[in-house]
Amino acid sequence: QVQLVESGGGLVQAGGSLRLSCVVSGSIFNIDAMGWYRQAPGKQRELVATTGGRVNYADSVKGRFTISRDNAKNTVYLQMNSLKPEDTAVYYCQAEVQTTRWTTYRDYWGQGTQVTVSS
Repeated sequence: QVQLVESGGGLVQAGGSLRLSCVVSGSIFNIDAMGWYRQAPGKQRELVATTGGRVNYADSVKGRFTISRDNAKNTVYLQMNSLKPEDTAVYYCQAEVQTTRWTTYRDYWGQGTQVTVSS
């Protein structure tokens, strides 16, 4: 089994910063892309940032958020600066994991961490 555990969420004032972390553990042979998604109340889950062969950001976070990863630690980070109330959401970590050399990659998700930005 593969587990993803996020941390670093919380309550912050507008203009503040938070850093999210996500550790992937369990039966891992290789990890391809890793990313962060978010879901605000009443809205669909949306991509925030991904890193694999290339880095992609949602237009709404470009210039404010930075995704990075530490492959030795199977960890992906999301540095969030200049936070806005509209960034309030549950943030989910995602990873494409191959559990053995003979299996295909599949997506795994974390349980989510709440980020609340007050005005």
